[in-house]
Amino acid sequence: MYSNFKEQAIEYVKQAVQEDNAGNYSKAFPLYMNALEYFKTHLKYEKNPKIREAITQKFTEYLRRAEEIRAVLDEGGPGPASNGDAAVATRPKSKPKSGGGEGGDGEDPEQAKLRAGLNSAIIREKPNVKWNDVAGLESAKQALQEAVILPVKFPQFFTGKRRPWRAFLLYGPPGTGKSYLAKAVATEADSTFFSFSSVMQLPPSFYWEKGIGGSSKDGLLFKLFELIIVCLSDFTAFSSSLPCFCSIKCSNPFPTFSASVSSSDLVSKWMGESEKLVSNLFEMARDSAPSIIFIDEIDSLCGQRGEGNESEASRRIKTELLVQMQGVGHNDQKVLVLAATNTPYALDQAIRRRFDKRIYIPLPDVKARQHMFKVHLGDTPHNLTESDFENLARRTEGFSGSDISVCVKDVLFEPVRKTQDAMFFFKTPNNMWMPCGPKQPGAVQITMQELAAKGLAAQILPPPISRSDFDKVLARQRPTVSKADLEVHERFTKEFGEEG
Repeated sequence: MYSNFKEQAIEYVKQAVQEDNAGNYSKAFPLYMNALEYFKTHLKYEKNPKIREAITQKFTEYLRRAEEIRAVLDEGGPGPASNGDAAVATRPKSKPKSGGGEGGDGEDPEQAKLRAGLNSAIIREKPNVKWNDVAGLESAKQALQEAVILPVKFPQFFTGKRRPWRAFLLYGPPGTGKSYLAKAVATEADSTFFSFSSVMQLPPSFYWEKGIGGSSKDGLLFKLFELIIVCLSDFTAFSSSLPCFCSIKCSNPFPTFSASVSSSDLVSKWMGESEKLVSNLFEMARDSAPSIIFIDEIDSLCGQRGEGNESEASRRIKTELLVQMQGVGHNDQKVLVLAATNTPYALDQAIRRRFDKRIYIPLPDVKARQHMFKVHLGDTPHNLTESDFENLARRTEGFSGSDISVCVKDVLFEPVRKTQDAMFFFKTPNNMWMPCGPKQPGAVQITMQELAAKGLAAQILPPPISRSDFDKVLARQRPTVSKADLEVHERFTKEFGEEG
């Protein structure tokens, strides 16, 4: 019985694509929606994983197309009457409001839309990370200060041929502080700061707010959540029986989103739009100069050209980025490009050359690790001495900054665990109950739950952190960076980089 759902869905899709090609969006939209409903019903019964994957891929493509058509119908009526295949191959344009030249400043509405999307990349609230909060990495901090702080505060230093650095690449193992350095730059710099990571996605509003039928529950993300319950993604043999759009390729049918901006702001499924986004990003940075563009995980955006898995769209983005970073006719003296990667060898050689400074961010040394333990403990009550911190730093050889952060976070819960398991408590002079041993003077045999039952939950206080808490956690904690990873970065440093 369930095969009928598939056949009906395919029939609806064929009709929808036919109307779409003809530019009859008002007729194509309900046909797409009917097809999606039949596909969703069919997936509940389909057992073949290959077919399920293929249908999921197509479901995502048709759903996105339906969203676009809905947007056109909402903004500009039925759209162009007869565009043939152009209705599929190009993005539908909404009609200008009230005729030709309205808009006052004459700015291209499409360019204005692209810039509006990029505006969310500007860091307007300082991350509150000072240079002193970054343990070690003195060479990297000095180089960044030369490029970011000095040109703004002391412009008279840069006369003649002396120019500030224009592009920095921070590379090293995961968790060593590359993004943390970028936060310090954003805090300390008196510049416009554009921040991007390289998780490719679309803006959250596209998923939640552009609901089909006027309801957020009909939006793309909601539909995808319904679909995830049934199956997961990719394209296989079944695709040959389903019509497809010539310019829409959903390489990731289930995009993720977060509150931070990602390089999806630089990536679009529409032909030629990705390059425009990259170009507009640099134009905005020049207009807002002095400014800084930070691209996290740049290797996912600028891998080696000419590889077998490289798409045409990816190649065009790399080419535009190369031109914008160091092309003819671009004055970028007050625009700094700051990028971070864990895999420097994956970068295209032309991209690598564009970075004046390629700085290795290694694992923290003994002094840096000692400082990190103090920073992460903060003002949490503890009874550790300076020699205890030195001992912890020596014992954590090979740990990254992230490893130490996780270690301290685990240690912070040890007093809570002691309090939960304690069978004896004593009352402190300030009327707080603290766990103790049975031989402690004033010890009372009672549990945390019993104290809470007596209405004393607010008066229970965990003990201060001790060195034994760290010993317990370090006995099970392991570093996440292998020696092989370090050798790769050290070899890259000898060939192309410098120590940070």
